Amino acid sequence: MTRRIRSIDLFAGAGGLTLGFDLANAEQGSVRYDPVLAVEHDAAAALTYKTNFGVSVFDGDIEAVDPATYPEAELILGGPPCQGFSPLGRDRDDRSRRVLNSLWEHFLDSVVQVRPLAFVIENVPEFQKSAEFAELRLRMASHGMLSEYDYAFGVLNAADYGVPQRRRRGILVAIRGRGEVPWPPPPTHGDTSLLTRPYRTVREAIADLPPIPTTDMPVTRNGTQDLHIRRNPRRSSLERYRVIPEGGNRFDLQRSRPDLTPPCWLNKPTGTTDVMGRLWWDRPAYTIRTEFYKPEKGRYLHPSQHRPITHREAARLQTFPDDFIFEGTKIEIARQIGNAVPPILARAIALHLAPRLV
Repeated sequence: MTRRIRSIDLFAGAGGLTLGFDLANAEQGSVRYDPVLAVEHDAAAALTYKTNFGVSVFDGDIEAVDPATYPEAELILGGPPCQGFSPLGRDRDDRSRRVLNSLWEHFLDSVVQVRPLAFVIENVPEFQKSAEFAELRLRMASHGMLSEYDYAFGVLNAADYGVPQRRRRGILVAIRGRGEVPWPPPPTHGDTSLLTRPYRTVREAIADLPPIPTTDMPVTRNGTQDLHIRRNPRRSSLERYRVIPEGGNRFDLQRSRPDLTPPCWLNKPTGTTDVMGRLWWDRPAYTIRTEFYKPEKGRYLHPSQHRPITHREAARLQTFPDDFIFEGTKIEIARQIGNAVPPILARAIALHLAPRLV
């Protein structure tokens, strides 16, 4: 008999976690994950969630939600915003960092109120090394109800679970009253092991898409959304792109065409190798962030075309299916794609949890 597991998704974004748990329903029959509520402060992301899952969404800050109003649920999912912990957020002012870094407390408040059978917290790896994470663990040990949960945590690489992208995420999984939580979920993909399948590559994810983008903005017709969005780079940008080989980066540009290289790069002979980087066809992508359409922000050049990857290609590398509809402007959709938990990674977590929730 299949057990219904109702879920609440906090800090839900576009719904990558929820989608992954939904995908797991087709691969196991012991439980059925069924979303009943989401909370998301970004209006476009909240609408995306509602469009795709058809459940109630609280469109606002989690601080405005009265925990007593949460519905009954067996599972709470959530990724408290990570900008306060991520190295990319180091330039934030102290006050905004403190606000962001405390949002996990609202997550635990919801656990105390709802008393789910299990919960999952997703964040950047740095969170698990922070003082806030130490405080979270202390609270779970000292709070009467929270101490009923056994938990495990660690950093997972999405590529190890079938995502065509090397993306590391900190995951904590807690289950009430069921004993030790096995960790980690067994990897399904890898480099050479006979026990796993090969890593999924950029080629597998996007090679079937037209080499030339097909639209200037998101267009949805008959339930299908065209996100293969073109950009209009300057001539100087195109000349830079042409210099960079597959797997290359800004250092190739500096060596070959210093005349095209911005002074800030010429004056910095060391640094990240991802900036103005070109993807490899036959490797997983690197982390897809919210500004993947700007090659100066990371390794976002198409493996062979002289352009950055499109929204559709980024969504594919994040493992969103083509029939998933994103709401909002180009920038809002890019932010949703880059901030999301890859659904295929979430599916692996859901499958790992399922037999322990029966």
